[in-house]
Amino acid sequence: MPVTRRNFLKLSGTTAAGAFLGGTTFLTGCKTAPKKLKGATESTTICPYCGVGCGLVVSARNGKIINMEGDPDHPINRGTLCSKGNAIYQVAQNPIKRRLDKVQYRKSGGTEWEEISWDVAIKKMARSIKDSRDKTFVEKEGAYTVNRAAGLVGLGGAALDNEECYAWTKFARTIGISYLEHQARI
Repeated sequence: MPVTRRNFLKLSGTTAAGAFLGGTTFLTGCKTAPKKLKGATESTTICPYCGVGCGLVVSARNGKIINMEGDPDHPINRGTLCSKGNAIYQVAQNPIKRRLDKVQYRKSGGTEWEEISWDVAIKKMARSIKDSRDKTFVEKEGAYTVNRAAGLVGLGGAALDNEECYAWTKFARTIGISYLEHQARI
């Protein structure tokens, strides 16, 4: 069939009418969603699973998460989510409670885990970072000042925005980390 101006206009008109009618039928069929989310506050966040950084819309009512879905206004995923992203609601609302919500610590060479406070955990992490830095710090390499801690590595994540990445990078460089990486490249 040769494409003439008349055939092109017929096809275009039919396509536009079908898209319009299909879209309005779809939108009028979604009458249950607003009831489910009535009275909920919505906020946006980023999926923590991989380096893509897909946007999520989180709906909460009375301090509890009631729904999570892809953010249609997000430039990366435009409302779509992978299987992990679709299951993220189950991470927040898992009735089995397998997710740890307290800090667990196991002594070096030990077999038992013990619960410690966040203050103790942060002090232990800071001490480990300081000890590793002191043990592996290289001030000069030949005639050049390098000020690097070869025993430390920094790993950034997709959930960090530009400002957080900037602050993390500045902190890492300040303590001598020269091996900075991002999870999207691993």
